[in-house]
Amino acid sequence: MDPQGKGAAPSLLFVCLGNICRSPAAEGVMRSVVDNAGITDYVQIDSAGTGDWHIGHLADPRMRKAASARGYDLVHKARQIQVQDFERFSLIITMDQSNYKNVSKLAPSESAVLRIKSFTSYCTRHKISEVPDPYYGSAKDFDHVLDILEDGCQGILQDILNPLNKQIGPK
Repeated sequence: MDPQGKGAAPSLLFVCLGNICRSPAAEGVMRSVVDNAGITDYVQIDSAGTGDWHIGHLADPRMRKAASARGYDLVHKARQIQVQDFERFSLIITMDQSNYKNVSKLAPSESAVLRIKSFTSYCTRHKISEVPDPYYGSAKDFDHVLDILEDGCQGILQDILNPLNKQIGPK
């Protein structure tokens, strides 16, 4: 759906703090999920951070290594979320409550706030309220985040497939 909810193809923006761990990994996982579903041409996917510390950098090397081991290629370069993103994306998905609050403050309207969702609300196997930040953790923490992202991205796919199938027809 478009930002105004009129039914255009979905556009997804994943947001974490620095855009070097969770959100670029979510972007990479979602790209793979969408590709496997055969709807790559119908879904726009990007990621951003609420902070500006890592603008222009690739994802954290530890996240790239963990993602690569699962077949995900993280090529996104970090950027900071902008007010214009509320015009470009139909769904803005945050990794934790702090990100949700920061993104909500940036939203240009109440209707824009309604398009901000918690990533974990799409999880079916992991019953958690936030995607933990693995930045100060071990390799195991990066793998755990990928487990959560794989779960939630499948939920997002199911959420976007029904309206999308009405637009493009069954495959």
